[in-house]
Amino acid sequence: MTSVSLPDDAELRRRVRALDLDSKAQLLTGDSLWTLPAEPQLGLLSVTMSDGPQGVRGTGADPDATGLLAPAPSALAATWDAELAERLGELFATEARRKGVDVLLAPSVNLQRTPVAGRHFEYFSEDPLLTGTLAAGMVRGLQARGVGACLKHFVANDSETDRTRYRSRLDERTLREVYLAPFEHVLAAAGPWSVMAAYSGVDDGVDSAPMTEHAGLLRGVLKGEWGFAGPVVSDWAATGSTVASAAGGLDLVMPGPDGPWGENLVAAVRAGKLDERIIDDKVLRLLRLARNTGRLGLPGQEPAPASSESSHLSPPAPREFALLREAAARATVLLRHTADVLPLQPDGIGSIALIGPNAVTPYLQGGGSAFVPAAHTVSFEEGLRAQLPDHVRLTVHRGGDSRCRPPFVSGVLLTDPDTGAAGMRADHLDADGNRIGGEVRESGDWTIYDDFGPTTHRVVLHTVLTLSETGVHRLEFGCAGRFRVTVDGEQRWAGDDDRGVELVLESSHHHPTLQGIDVEVGAEARRITLAIDLTVVEPGGYNRFVTAQLRHALPGPTPYEEITEAAAAAGAADVAVVVVGTNEETESEGWDRTGLELPGLQDELVRKVLAANPRTVVVVNAGAPVLLPWADEVPALLWAWLPGQEAGHALADVLLGRTEPAGRLPWTLPARTEDVPVPDAQPHDGIVAYSEGLHIGHRAWDRQGLVPAFPFGHGLGWTEWTYESVTTPKSSVSAGHLTGHTGGDGLQLTVELTNTGPRPGREVVQVYLEPPQDGPERPVRQLAGFTTVQAAAGARATAQVRVPARAFQIWDPGMRAWHTPPGRYRLHVGRSSRDLRLTADVTSDGDRLHTAV
Repeated sequence: MTSVSLPDDAELRRRVRALDLDSKAQLLTGDSLWTLPAEPQLGLLSVTMSDGPQGVRGTGADPDATGLLAPAPSALAATWDAELAERLGELFATEARRKGVDVLLAPSVNLQRTPVAGRHFEYFSEDPLLTGTLAAGMVRGLQARGVGACLKHFVANDSETDRTRYRSRLDERTLREVYLAPFEHVLAAAGPWSVMAAYSGVDDGVDSAPMTEHAGLLRGVLKGEWGFAGPVVSDWAATGSTVASAAGGLDLVMPGPDGPWGENLVAAVRAGKLDERIIDDKVLRLLRLARNTGRLGLPGQEPAPASSESSHLSPPAPREFALLREAAARATVLLRHTADVLPLQPDGIGSIALIGPNAVTPYLQGGGSAFVPAAHTVSFEEGLRAQLPDHVRLTVHRGGDSRCRPPFVSGVLLTDPDTGAAGMRADHLDADGNRIGGEVRESGDWTIYDDFGPTTHRVVLHTVLTLSETGVHRLEFGCAGRFRVTVDGEQRWAGDDDRGVELVLESSHHHPTLQGIDVEVGAEARRITLAIDLTVVEPGGYNRFVTAQLRHALPGPTPYEEITEAAAAAGAADVAVVVVGTNEETESEGWDRTGLELPGLQDELVRKVLAANPRTVVVVNAGAPVLLPWADEVPALLWAWLPGQEAGHALADVLLGRTEPAGRLPWTLPARTEDVPVPDAQPHDGIVAYSEGLHIGHRAWDRQGLVPAFPFGHGLGWTEWTYESVTTPKSSVSAGHLTGHTGGDGLQLTVELTNTGPRPGREVVQVYLEPPQDGPERPVRQLAGFTTVQAAAGARATAQVRVPARAFQIWDPGMRAWHTPPGRYRLHVGRSSRDLRLTADVTSDGDRLHTAV
């Protein structure tokens, strides 16, 4: 369908009027876990959605489907490059079309209010402007190629603890100037075609309601004030009411086909509790989404076949892998470099010791709904081996396991007790206990297993585990729901949790509590008969499933022995590269972290390696902040994020100097836990109180005068920059009475700088606004604009940085409007929130901004 043939709103309204109430209501609940209903009378084809935002997860229709795995959003934010975000959005759109996906549930623009938030990696930044700018780029890229973005999670949804029930309590100024700001920015700059309402609720002093029912924010701000014309989609299984959510501004209940709307919605209209025009508006919004994504044809058109994940386009191309590699390398932040260690010069190196638990098992992406089965992955070892010359010897040493959970049992140790075939057998039983199907897998991982028929009531797993290595083995079992675990005919554990969707929402369906036993093996092998009897979980809208995990730790050296061995290897090498970080137990949707320390004994590992070899590079493989108590002792320190599938190639590019680590921190890295301004977001009596108000992230650090390990915006790169001058327009401009975050007047700053270092480089020029001293309470400084420039060694560069009028404004709750307080504003230009090189003054009389003549 070409753009000239797209129906306008008048035509869409005519189509809506042609439907009866029952048919309209049916369109407002999903048709399945990922699809929306089709309606031939309207020419409406089924719209398919998919999780993001590190890629396109797909619908699960093809269990073997894989996809492109990009760096996590916090990594993308570290590039401070909206153009790169747009290119990744275009790539995601291509991937979505391969998988038959029309709407990507991304980007996530909640703020990183506290560093322990479980989904910290999935969000861009602690700063609303940086978040909104990068997210807008991604939305533009997606939608330029016909795939809708779903901006989420609206709004103030910043904690995973008790996430379906708590309410965020914050004042109106804080809500407007901080938490709504990135949503407003993206809506104004990129126009996303849908928005997702969060699980949690908001108490803004006017309304207190779950977000699926919050009329003040959904109908009043989002749709009314901002003019959002698309549908508001519920987070999955978040809707808990009929009339309140429908009247409050929600447009689509997901997943389906069950839920609180359907016939209940029809009954509410017929009983006079809801105006049918509300239903019509919701259908109109869905038709706009279908029109934009190419899923609206002529009335009477038959719906297309259900989407599958078979390739609709050619498979991923090398240029797509190259973009992911570029993004991961450019996002890498050089935090510290005090010795002539980097870039590595292979001609002068004979050996490298690659050390650390994350060197052996990199953490490429966060857990939860963002997880994407990758088409391929490149480990740090593989990436280095591919780029190092043959004469450089690379050795790899774990230095201790940082995970609390043992790995899944190896399939070679498992035997089906009935057939003798390798693996673990699943028997599918109906309600009467009759076997109606089954399969054998060579794995102890049966997490979220749903490959069984609709009449399956129980799944019973059987295997014989053969342990032959002498020593003490550790077996651990994890199950969700109702279950029984039998070891050698004796019941060891049982569960009677009959909850359904709650197991999904709290993520215990993929991260169950473990129970374990130690098994001692002597000269003769031990054969252990295992059975796990699982009752199928009915999760209401999600696929029926069972979860079981069988994990196994072999006898072996202690972590301390591994650290000693790694330190010895480091001492024998010319250079040591230590990769430390988080893992799937640490950063995930579904739970918040309990602390900021690196898991396991990684701090001790780093110190032992440093003592053994002064030429040590430490690489942090994590999405969210972790404490680095040894940071001041390290000659070279890199932050490599959760880098996605091209992790190894990207790190090798950086270490060997082929790509500059041009990233800048999109959040503040604390040196001590006690300094963190918002140490957690734990609800108390169902409330998360935003008592810090406007002051989160670097704003709070500045207000409290605290010294972090590394400040917001920090990053060194391969070269040095001298900031020469900053100029402002020689005139006055409107202070702006904006209706959109990016609209209205503002200032264009011209910054002259020179690359005074020995290598070409990329610089992020950052502008921070300091408000009048005698005005209303505001942050000490706030990010007001930024841009990137490039220059060869010794060359000058000119940066044009736009500071929008909104940066000068505050929200007046009494007037319910934005205004610019009068007084003198100081604009600081520099390399980070704490490295400010130039200043320019601007004054405001409330209506206009006046610059120097």
